[in-house]
Amino acid sequence: MADDAPLHLQACRADVARLTPAEAQALLARLDGWSFDGDDAIAKRFTFPDFHHTMAFVNAVAWIAHRQDHHPDVTLGYGHCALRFNTHSVGGLSVNDFICAARVDALLPPSP
Repeated sequence: MADDAPLHLQACRADVARLTPAEAQALLARLDGWSFDGDDAIAKRFTFPDFHHTMAFVNAVAWIAHRQDHHPDVTLGYGHCALRFNTHSVGGLSVNDFICAARVDALLPPSP
């Protein structure tokens, strides 16, 4: 499992293992607004005032995904985007999913 450093400051690694349900639950508690999507992924929906802002966000997410070599499933439309992270190589959730989710959250101001 990840160290105690803030998740958004950690980097994804290739040598990760599938998290236990307890480990995944502990890491989910460190995120804002993310939820389990089944038992093998985490997901979050984001809203924006228009398509331009949505696409700017998606492009920033793409940059994070490229730099971390960990890519979400992305669904988008006018004023909204949904992200879903899981780690195919472990068949479920790894710490990399939570690191990328935290890095995505760091793009936006905190929820009120």
